[in-house]
Amino acid sequence: MCLAIPAKILSLNGTSAMIDLAGTQREASVMLLEDAAVGDWILLHAGFAIEKITEEDAQQTLELLRSIAWEDEVR
Repeated sequence: MCLAIPAKILSLNGTSAMIDLAGTQREASVMLLEDAAVGDWILLHAGFAIEKITEEDAQQTLELLRSIAWEDEVR
């Protein structure tokens, strides 16, 4: 099973983007997206943006991931 995590594009330089991933900035490839733009929310897998998503979907997914992580800490 693969996991893709929501991230926001902060800046672009060709096919490379600086992204915000839950408060951490890192570089990622946007070569698989035709129309990536600053401010877009994307799904990130293995350093590659694989799909654009809405901010609402990104926030819901991040909240779900946070709740799963919190549940694991409680156990």
